[in-house]
Amino acid sequence: MAAVTGVDAATRVPSPVTVVGLDAAGATPHPALAPVLAAAGLVVGAARHLAAVPVPAGADTVTLGPLAPALHRLDEAVAAGVPAVVLASGDPGFFGIVRRLRAAGLPLRVVPAVSSVAAAFARAGLPWDGAAVVTAHGRDLRPALNACRALPLVAVLTAPGAGAAEVGAGLVGWSRRLLVAEHLGTDAERIREVTPEQAAAETWSDPHVLLSLAASALDRVAAGGMRSDNQPAAAPAGGWALPEDRYAHRDSMITKSEVRALVVARLRPRLGRLVWDVGAGSGSVGIECALLGAAVLAVEQDPQAGATIRANAATHAVTVRLVTGRAPQALAGLPEPDAVFVGGGGADVLAAVVTRQPERVVLTLAALDRVAPAVGLLRAAGYTVEGSQLSAARLADLPGGSIRLAATNPVVVLTGERP
Repeated sequence: MAAVTGVDAATRVPSPVTVVGLDAAGATPHPALAPVLAAAGLVVGAARHLAAVPVPAGADTVTLGPLAPALHRLDEAVAAGVPAVVLASGDPGFFGIVRRLRAAGLPLRVVPAVSSVAAAFARAGLPWDGAAVVTAHGRDLRPALNACRALPLVAVLTAPGAGAAEVGAGLVGWSRRLLVAEHLGTDAERIREVTPEQAAAETWSDPHVLLSLAASALDRVAAGGMRSDNQPAAAPAGGWALPEDRYAHRDSMITKSEVRALVVARLRPRLGRLVWDVGAGSGSVGIECALLGAAVLAVEQDPQAGATIRANAATHAVTVRLVTGRAPQALAGLPEPDAVFVGGGGADVLAAVVTRQPERVVLTLAALDRVAPAVGLLRAAGYTVEGSQLSAARLADLPGGSIRLAATNPVVVLTGERP
């Protein structure tokens, strides 16, 4: 291995491994590549990448296959102060090798190029700011396939055995058009639009990128309405309406999972929306809105409950802003909400909420004498109101192996929606 030092003698900080993306659109390499490549003692990359650049005669090379040997050599190079370069496709930080290199603890400098996904959308002449981007590379194909089934515009990074043929076979019966971009940026580049049936019947060259478009997607793109909310869709892997034992709470002061399921559905949380959780208690409703991508602001007067909310949010790895104070006073000056859940407080709290005119207001009431005044207040503020009583009975074991039904307290769920 070439003995070129890459360590600052004064600080003894190892030079980072330089990860350089080769442009998937076919442009010349970034100007930063030439000097780092000329000084490199180790160059790592796929065979096609190593063949595409002038590797210095004295540099060692590692051709990527299994990643472990390359990681070992890179770690040795950093420890020895030998400048190292990793060549990758497009933007190596976008579903690329950067994640694995960082996980291995290597210091990195990244020089990205146009990604294969960006190049594929460019070749198709389509915007992709609202597209979902998924990968089938090195993982189960089903999540990527189900994304194509569910969403109108999806880019799939493929792999041998998990490419256009397999996705096409799985999309038969769904109204989709597939754009398959093979060998982007090379002389062998080919872009084809096919049906799922056609994709399934063909053999495709690797590497290739697949774009899946619903039948209506092109019309919506032409009209400028293609997912302008930048919401590709996401749902928490662990689900929502979680059992109460997934949250710390005291004295059973928590919205029951059956009720929470309806409340969260009515709030319609998603990326780009702000939800207030007023009278948050354990924070379970707000936390589940955060799991679905919404920004959440929890208002709670009890400092002890506030500590519980923080702990629950940390447990579920979401960010919930906590405002400690008594509503309605604590609501003054807060940013305008898109939706509000009122889990505690009286008519004065609901009145303060509707003056802010969120799109949706959802509240739960255990006392029937509070239902009519709440409906009247919402309607007077211009909301359309719907409501239902939820009364669940849960399975409970009896001695001897028998099972009974244990009733939970009935709750009225009201939803106000601005026309």
